[in-house]
Amino acid sequence: MDTQQRKSHTSLGEIYFWTATVHKWLPLLEDDASKNLVVNYLKKLSDDKLITVYAFVIMPNHIHLIWKQNELNGKETPKGSMLKYTSHEFLKQLKAADRSNMYEVNATNKKHQIWQRDSLGIEIYSRAVAKQKLDYVHFNPVSGKWQLAKDDISYHYSSARFYETGIDDFGFLVNLYTVFDGE
Repeated sequence: MDTQQRKSHTSLGEIYFWTATVHKWLPLLEDDASKNLVVNYLKKLSDDKLITVYAFVIMPNHIHLIWKQNELNGKETPKGSMLKYTSHEFLKQLKAADRSNMYEVNATNKKHQIWQRDSLGIEIYSRAVAKQKLDYVHFNPVSGKWQLAKDDISYHYSSARFYETGIDDFGFLVNLYTVFDGE
């Protein structure tokens, strides 16, 4: 059995394509309220200048971000803060709806797990890699088994529309190409 985990380490000040997956691939992020919880926390971290968000998509059971963590949030990385905060908020909602049992784990340090532990971080070091990852993020909602919108820019919980029109519906997006091409 292959127990190799994906690379989840990310460094401050570097740009990464990063994926976080809901425990057991459960569709926790299916409803808009759950997606908004993630978006609102990204906005808070961005407003606090702790992160720079270049691209994102929120799928029913995972999220993809292209981002840079600028500085620690107290003693935590912004990544750690985001996973911790959203976990606590989702768990409150799940308990209120009597659905937290789906996220129970047999662990000594916790009773529930919202996010899988094997988040993926891939550094973006060139314009070519940036384009490839942006395309992957933006076409995720309309590729393969996912048919969440008629086209990539019609899916609201994504930065695709920002890259197509320049309109930032979320108030925290920065064009990734400016990093490689200049302003």
